[in-house]
Amino acid sequence: MKVTVVGAGAVGASCAEYIAIKNFASEVVVLDIKEGFAEGKAMDLMQTASLNGFDTKITGITNDYSKTAGSDVAIITSGIPRKPGMTREELIGINAGIVKTVSSSLLEHSPNVILIVVSNPMDTMTYLVHKTTGLPKNRIIGMGGALDSARFKYRLAEALEAPISDVDGMVIGGHSDTGMVPLTAHATRNSIKVSEFLSEERLAQVSEDTKVGGATLTKLLGTSAWYAPGAAVSSMVQAIACDQKKMFPCSAFLEGEYGLNDICIGVPVLLGKNGIEKIVKIELAEAEKAKMQESAEGVRKTNSLLTL
Repeated sequence: MKVTVVGAGAVGASCAEYIAIKNFASEVVVLDIKEGFAEGKAMDLMQTASLNGFDTKITGITNDYSKTAGSDVAIITSGIPRKPGMTREELIGINAGIVKTVSSSLLEHSPNVILIVVSNPMDTMTYLVHKTTGLPKNRIIGMGGALDSARFKYRLAEALEAPISDVDGMVIGGHSDTGMVPLTAHATRNSIKVSEFLSEERLAQVSEDTKVGGATLTKLLGTSAWYAPGAAVSSMVQAIACDQKKMFPCSAFLEGEYGLNDICIGVPVLLGKNGIEKIVKIELAEAEKAKMQESAEGVRKTNSLLTL
């Protein structure tokens, strides 16, 4: 399995590191436009191989997509990161041009590649890739929901004062501060609904803390987070590489599912060797349906700013 990561910044390097450490890929190629940057990140990571016990080869490349040829999965992290006070939507003008160029360059050398989109605004960038590449919908996946759900579980475990391995929960909807739909009614601790342990008020606070998870970190760090995004991507790539049929909420192109059409937004999917193997339908309460529709309206508003 050959994996390409486009963008050697903090998120891209974190993706490469976690994929390599899990030791399921034969090679990870890291590509960046900055001269020598990807090469340096790759060398630094390779010097951890004997210490971390992995045999995955990590190669750094400056803007030469021919070296990505034959990639099974490619991760698009390139684009400018979110700055303090900047919304994901404000990134669209700059990042749309970058993502279009990157996706076409990848497909030129790896026509069978599965694309995972991380660049923000993520749902809109995933939609852009759908509209400009002509790839089947199963081979274009937006990462956001996997990350948002990890943040949701972190906040649930915090509120429950429980080990995070006890907790399960999912976030669907748009990958934005206002678009996320944390499914608090479906969240569990060891199969028991978390509402048995937490008040409505505390659950509402968990939900709000989850929605602003990215903005909270941006304010603290001065830039976007990278450890959790990298871990989310690596788990998705592993599910594809190992044909795990594992469920993640991901931004997928919908054609009637959840009452939505012609949009990429976070819904539960099964990931396997073909990418999105199945979009999973779950029953939502009326309030959750309304939030999902509201989220979709926000994504469509951002999509309308695209020049296709």
